[in-house]
Order: sequence, then C-alpha cells, then structure tokens
Amino acid sequence: MIKWELLLMAIICWQRGHTDNHETKKRLGHVTVVVVGGTGDLARKYLWQGFFQLYADQVGKGHTFSFYGGGLSPTEKGTPLLFGILKELACPLELSAERCTLVKDQFLHLSKYHQLKTTEDYEKLSQQIKQQLEQEDMVEAGRLFYLSVPAFAYADIAEKINNTCRPPSDAWLRVVLEKPFGHDLYSAQALDKKLSGQLKENEMYRIDHYLGKQVVSKILPFRKENKKLLDPIWNKHHIQRIEIVLKETLDAKGRIQFYDQYGVIRDVLQNHLTEVMTLMLMNLPANLSNSMEILQNKLNFLASLQHVDNSNAVVGQYQAYNGEVQEELNKTKDYFSLTPTFAGVVINVNNAQYEGIPIFMTSGKALDERVSYARVLFKNDVFCIQDPNNVQCKSKQIIFYLGHGNLQYPAILVSKNLFKPELVSSGDWKEVTEYKDVNVLGLPLSDYYIQSPVTPREAYCELISHVFLGRKDSFISAEGLHASWAFWTPLLEGLSRVFPRVYPGGEANGNLLNFQLQGHQVAFSHEAVVNVINPSAEDNFQVMQGKYRSSEMVSAWAQELVERLASDLLLAAEEAISEEGQFHLALSGGSSPVALLHALALNLYTFPWRNTHIWQVDERCVPHTETGSNFRSIHDLLLQHIHIPYFNIHPMPVHLTQRLCVEEDGGPALYEKEINKHVNGSSFHYILLGVGQDGHTASLFQDTKLENDEERLVILTESPIKPHQRMSLTFTAINRARRVGVLIMGKSKHELVSQLSRIKGESSKYPITKVQPKTGTLIWYIDYDALLG
Repeated sequence: MIKWELLLMAIICWQRGHTDNHETKKRLGHVTVVVVGGTGDLARKYLWQGFFQLYADQVGKGHTFSFYGGGLSPTEKGTPLLFGILKELACPLELSAERCTLVKDQFLHLSKYHQLKTTEDYEKLSQQIKQQLEQEDMVEAGRLFYLSVPAFAYADIAEKINNTCRPPSDAWLRVVLEKPFGHDLYSAQALDKKLSGQLKENEMYRIDHYLGKQVVSKILPFRKENKKLLDPIWNKHHIQRIEIVLKETLDAKGRIQFYDQYGVIRDVLQNHLTEVMTLMLMNLPANLSNSMEILQNKLNFLASLQHVDNSNAVVGQYQAYNGEVQEELNKTKDYFSLTPTFAGVVINVNNAQYEGIPIFMTSGKALDERVSYARVLFKNDVFCIQDPNNVQCKSKQIIFYLGHGNLQYPAILVSKNLFKPELVSSGDWKEVTEYKDVNVLGLPLSDYYIQSPVTPREAYCELISHVFLGRKDSFISAEGLHASWAFWTPLLEGLSRVFPRVYPGGEANGNLLNFQLQGHQVAFSHEAVVNVINPSAEDNFQVMQGKYRSSEMVSAWAQELVERLASDLLLAAEEAISEEGQFHLALSGGSSPVALLHALALNLYTFPWRNTHIWQVDERCVPHTETGSNFRSIHDLLLQHIHIPYFNIHPMPVHLTQRLCVEEDGGPALYEKEINKHVNGSSFHYILLGVGQDGHTASLFQDTKLENDEERLVILTESPIKPHQRMSLTFTAINRARRVGVLIMGKSKHELVSQLSRIKGESSKYPITKVQPKTGTLIWYIDYDALLG
C-alpha cells in the first residue's frame, strides 16, 4: 500500500513539475544567440566557452536556447570549423563529468553554423529563427548578437540586424560590441552616430572584459561592505598614491596590423585601466543594483579628472617592435613607427576628496613579468624606534590583485596594519589563511588579510551572463565612452609626434623604464644614453645677455630662458616683499606665459606665494570658467598647484550682472579701483607681457584708441580676432610698473623680432613699441628660435 502511495505521489509531482516547467518556458521563452565571427580567434578562446557556461547555468531553469556561429565562409566549410571549436570546450568546474557530458551533448545539438555575409543571409537566419519558434510552439524571449568582428564592420552588421533580424516588440534585442570603440573622441562619436541610427542605446552592450574579472567586479561591493572602515581614510589626508598596472611579457608580433594603429594607451589605458580607476574612486552608489546610478557616478568622476598632456606621461617602445612593423606592414628599412608599446601616466583628480593624490597608471609589452593590479598605498605616520619589522611599521595598502605575478590567483589584499575587512561576498568568496612563501608589493603574504574567489571564472563567462540578464552596469555607456575619450584624446594628440624611449625587453630593461614625479610633471628616472661632452669655453653657454631696442635682453634656448625668467621673478618678489611686505605681479594671457606658469607651479618651490598678489594684464570677455578665458589658464596652470591666499587673486571683472563687458556695468572702473586700493601708487612690481605676431601686446591692438583715456589704467578694447571684446591694462598702467618683462618664444616670432629690431622709438603699427616704463626697467626675454630663426 505504501509503495502505491509513493508511486502515486511521484506521478503527481512529475505532472506538476512538467506543467510548471512548461509554463515557465512559456513565460520565460526562447533565447537565440548569434556569434557573428563565430569561428574567429576570440570566439575560439573565450566566447563559446562563455556561452557554454551560460547554458550550463541556465539549463532547466525555464529558458530554451539556440546557438548560431556566424561567419563569412559557406556552410560546408564553416560547420566543421565551428564544431571543432565546440568539441574542445572545457567542463564547468561545478558540473560532474557525467552531468557535463549530457549538457555538452545538448549544447552541441542546439548549435549550428550559419553563413552571415549578405543581407539575404541575415534574412534567412531570421526566417530560420521564426520557423523554429513556430514548429516548437515557443514564445520568444530575446535575441543576443555578439559581434566578434573588426570595429569597421559594426555599422554594416548593425544595419542588417536592424532591417532583418529584429525580434517581436515584446522580446528583447541585445547586441554586444567588442573594443576598440574608435581610436579617439571624434571617431568614437562618429561610430556611435552610425550605430545609434540602427540600434537603441539600451540594446548595445559595449564590452570591456576587465569589468568581468572577478576582482574588478568586486571593487564596488568591497568598498560598500567596508564603508565604515574606509570612509575615514579614503581621501587625500591618508592616501599617499594609487597605482594601476598591467604588465605583459608578450610582444605585439602577429597583431601589428591592429597594434600599430592603436598603441598601448588606446589598447589598455583608455579602457581597462580607466575603468578600474573609476570603480576605485567614483562616489559609491546608494544601490549597487542600480545600473543608471553607477553609470552616472562614473561620468561624474571622469568629469573631475585634471587635463593631461605630454608633461604628465612617458612612453617607450621595445627594441624589436620597429622591425616587426617593417616586416608585417611591408615598410622600408628606414621607416620608424612612433607607436608606444609602454606608457606611464600620472593622473590627478580635481575634487576635495582626492586632490593631490597622484594616480600612477602604467602598462607595457615585453616587460619583465605578467601581472595586473590596482594598489592604494596609504601614508604611515608610525615612527618605529626599535623594531622596523613590526607590522605597524610596514606599508599600509589595499591591493586589488587581478592575477599572475607572484600570487598567481586573483585576490583582494588588505595589509594587517590597516583593518580586517568584511568578506566581500559570502558563498562565492573565501578568506585565504594558508600563505605561500612569497612577497606581494613589498610585504609577505602573512602580513595581509586575503580574500579570493572560491571558484575561478573567466571574465567573458561573467559578462555573457550579465548580457543575458540585461545588466548594463558591467558595460560601457555612450556617455562614459565619450567622457573617457575626451580625457585621453588631447594626450594622444600631443604624443603623436614624440619619439618613444627604446627598451630592450624583458629582464634587460632594468631600471630604464622607471619614471618619477617632478612636481606635477613626469620624467624617466634614468637617462637612456649618457654622452660625456667637454665643450670648449666659447661653446659652453646657456644664457646670453645683451641689448635689444635699447633695453636689456636675455636670450637662451626655451627651457633655460623660462628658468631664467622664473628666477628673475623670484628675485623681484623677494626684493619687493623685503621693502613693502608684498609683491604685485600682473600676468598677460595667450600662449606666451604657458611654459613660465608651468615652471612657477611645479619647480619653484621657494616662491613667496603667501605674500604675492596675482593680477591680470588682459582678459577675453568670456566667463572665467570657459577654456578661452585667460584667468582659466592662470588657474589651471598655476593657481591650483600653489598655496596662495584666495584674497590675493584678482581676476578682471568681465562678467557682471550676467553680462559680458558691457560698458555701463563699469568693469574697467571696478578693476582700476581695486588696483588703486592694493597697489602702491598703482605701480605694479612686475608686469609680464607677450607679443602677438601682429605686434600687439596685452589686448592693445594697432587700432586701439587711447587718446581720450590717457590716464585710465583699465579699458575695454576690440580684438580683430574672436572673441573680439577684451579688457586690458593701458600703456599708462604698464609704463608705471617697476619692471616689465616681454617674453617672445618660437620660430614663428622670428620675423617679428627682426622687424622690431629695426624700428626706433614708437610705431603705431606695432603697439609693443609703446611699452616704455617711465622709471622702471624693461627686459626682453627672447629664445634662440625667435632670435635666430
């Protein structure tokens, strides 16, 4: 009797299970996966393994699947290629051998090759999908297209998908795009414009496989779980520096066609390492499940990054690279590629939390080891008297270790003199308590609390699962892509003409690629080649002094000239402060003072900024926040790098009552009043001027009318080029100064320098000739390029 009851219960349970399962399938529906480029290298190495993992995770949970490998080859050639790949797939670790055999057989049965070359091919695919759904009475859940093809093919394939392969309106469409997404801001925007004409933003999944790495995906959860412990120390008062590193031992051989167009910054820094940095330093979202909040916080952080240029980066190229370029791209023996295979960049953040913390970002090929990590190094204010090996005396650091190197496995490490972290994710992460006898970034493993994934999972497996689930936070948004390219493009443009340092590769690199901060600038720590030269006495000069237009002249190569001018400004400041307690310096706009501002900000640490007042010689009539503003340049290049009292800074008032340089607002009179109030006798201690190629100085042009304003110190003027409206000190104000320096640099100014040298006295054609201090001194600073041509 009991046996019959058990049998009856089993039948009822089977019926219920069968019915529920059928209803679930109806509700959840059928998913079609199409890998375009399904027999290529990426698909072979990672994608099919990822989709097999997805199927193994989802089988029996309600969805049904079909898998298509698409390629340009005809069916009879492509089918054996595809199934050769599929038969080599490894079993997921969580499946028993018996279970894996069954699941793999099912996966192979559900997979087929389909030629995808023409629009007709895509139409046939769509018809095949519809036919299968009808024959098997299945509801369609969605279609997933993975474009494992070169980026130049995206737009064409997106158009074919849009026109022929869209599912019904109640089913989803998801199209995965592999990097690169353009090679600069403009190409990325152009690509996006083409794609957005065919696909909606929520249908596009721009993949960066670093976001699928287990450690990277746990950066935000780690910060969230340990928020109370991290909040007090996750700032500029406690963090000494941040390092984000990806080192490779491999070279670019075999990939030169792609690599020589992109180089290391485009290939690694702009995407992988920038994403890691963003996750480490963005504001924590209130809800880690809210994709929109995460993406918005990423955007906000990218907007806070300070501009980077050549002074913030060093680049190198391994020695064999150029020969590989010549061979693979059929270049002549005298061809030299400027593509960097190594880059070191220092990034700064312009916000109160992280201001002043250098972020060292570096990657390279043909280096000494394969390793990738992100490290936060904290300041250690403990001074150890007797036992420097005590744990409290050692480095304080948190390391997001992505793998390889000494440790070999992915992990999050927290040095024991910081805090004991909460487990980042119970169940799939574990605490490691058995230590190898190795060091990781200066500390033995026993000095760390270590967390590591219980089961290693490939990044593509993770991200394919996220695409299936519709999780957008693990992918790159259009706005995020543009923001990242907007940050990196100016540096890439600046480096396009820079010769990278050549390095031998591997262990032989030694210390050749070490780089260091010098102020806010970056330079290699060691010279690549040392030449010992003993010049004769007549050749051994850097700075030459003489006369120009009856006034003192200093001339040198550009760098030495700027250093001399900075030194002269320091002497003038010290003299003024000793006599009057303060130094009044007026700076002109334009390109002339840029190099000087860099030197003052980054190298002249003894300058008495606390007793210095900064004034403007002239200003464009634009808001001070715009890049065209002279004050914005002074702020970005100088003020934000020095400690100067805010009330010692005097920007010209070009923006009053929400209007720009309107006569009745009285901006010039206000500035003149401020000069009279602070500057003794309205006589600046030092005014620095530049000269335009038309001979104008400050914003005083050839046709500027000053006859009725002879005693005015500040006026509104008109420029012949945009923006036309300007505010400027007058010649009256300039010629009252104790010292006036005129800085002229560059070969483009050689003709002007020659013309001015022939003019005696004033010339209405060249306003600079009207600069004639009444009681002060005038010094011309002219570099050799401008002087000698």
